[in-house]
Amino acid sequence: MTMSRPAPDAKQAALIQEFAAELTMTPEELAATLGPAERSSGAVTASPAPEAPRALTSNMDMIMRIPVSVRVILGSATMPVASLAKLGRGAVIPLDRRVGEPVDVVVNGRVIARGEVVVMDEGTSRFGLKLTEVVGPSAADKAP
Repeated sequence: MTMSRPAPDAKQAALIQEFAAELTMTPEELAATLGPAERSSGAVTASPAPEAPRALTSNMDMIMRIPVSVRVILGSATMPVASLAKLGRGAVIPLDRRVGEPVDVVVNGRVIARGEVVVMDEGTSRFGLKLTEVVGPSAADKAP
């Protein structure tokens, strides 16, 4: 079964733009990367303009290739060590989520989305996740 990537909706596109803006270099970082500004006849000029877009594109391409660990959290449980020690093959651990409740998608310790578990291919017993909500940055993430 082949899955195609759905077109991003307006909310997802805005979220992607916001994350990309956070990754964009400041003028100071750009100057440090491209070298010092040149001085000519009393005016300060930055390095050649064509280099800046290329450098940003190159940096963005490098960033987009960085692998990240994605975890889907089905639920959790709290139990005493004595109960944990008694667990054996076939034991069932009750989780704090109910069947049908959305599960969390976590990247680098942050919940970035929620979704529902789906069966991708019954023949190979593979599961997937259908995203139902993309979580935007929290107020703490936005504060400098």
